[in-house]
Amino acid sequence: MTQVIRVVQPGLFTTIQDLGRPQVSASGVPPGGAMDRFAHSAANLLVGNERGAATLECTLTGPHLTAETPCVIAITGADFDPRINGSSAPTWTGVTLAAGDRLTFGGRRVGARAYIAVAGGVAGDRWLGSMSTNVMCGRGGMGGRPLIGGDVVSTNEPSGEPRLGRTMPDDLRPRYADHTLYAIAGPHLGRLLPESRRALFGAPYRVTHDSNRMGYRLEGPRLEAAGEELLSFGLVAGVVQLPSGGQPILLMADHQTAGGYPIIATLASASMPVAAQLAPGDELRFAETSIEAALAMRAAQRAGLESLTT
Repeated sequence: MTQVIRVVQPGLFTTIQDLGRPQVSASGVPPGGAMDRFAHSAANLLVGNERGAATLECTLTGPHLTAETPCVIAITGADFDPRINGSSAPTWTGVTLAAGDRLTFGGRRVGARAYIAVAGGVAGDRWLGSMSTNVMCGRGGMGGRPLIGGDVVSTNEPSGEPRLGRTMPDDLRPRYADHTLYAIAGPHLGRLLPESRRALFGAPYRVTHDSNRMGYRLEGPRLEAAGEELLSFGLVAGVVQLPSGGQPILLMADHQTAGGYPIIATLASASMPVAAQLAPGDELRFAETSIEAALAMRAAQRAGLESLTT
């Protein structure tokens, strides 16, 4: 491993994340991993890594980093106004840092989570097959915690020559400013009263401040559902639960693995990157779509990532 980047200031909440540990969900361990898997994967591919390599996930604000040695990086996801030595730096592009270069961020413009990939892949503590940080368990990443000032981020040796200057075109990137989340009907959508179903797929909802990587509590029209209580069943990221209070919850990367609230909708996987970029106070709308349309959107996103491998 090579010590590549020193943390001068960590930002609000910067952690090491990869694609998580879904293989142990059956044991009750949250899958975790990058919230915006598209941006995470794209950042890795732009610097020549495998898409599952670990990156730095920066939440709401960016860190202040200094390069300890020359390296190739890519910044994707949210636009936090990245700067190299005070000058504007490109996003969704592989760029070189020389030893001593400073990477800083001016402030949040669009989105909630930026990803920084480094050629070779960020190195961290591995737990249950993943380097993703699980703060609740204190495992993975940098000692199971967010980065702090003085930390030094290491990388593995690049498997080949890092790519330089490769860019993901604008038309292949998620439209983070459009907060429409496409969703298919959940297994318990039929429990909603007709007026509540119209509200779910027509009215705006707002992400409350009581939201995190586990899930977003939403605020909007109260939804009413009929039917008996349910036995607990397995859950995945993207499901929309409806607790008895009538305000839905959208589950995200660190979600619990089982629960008994009705599932009234499930996001199309292509909408998960947009959901991952929502911040408390942001407004969203659910749009009902078909499984066929959801699969077509997913295929288009996959093609966008595959374009970075050729």
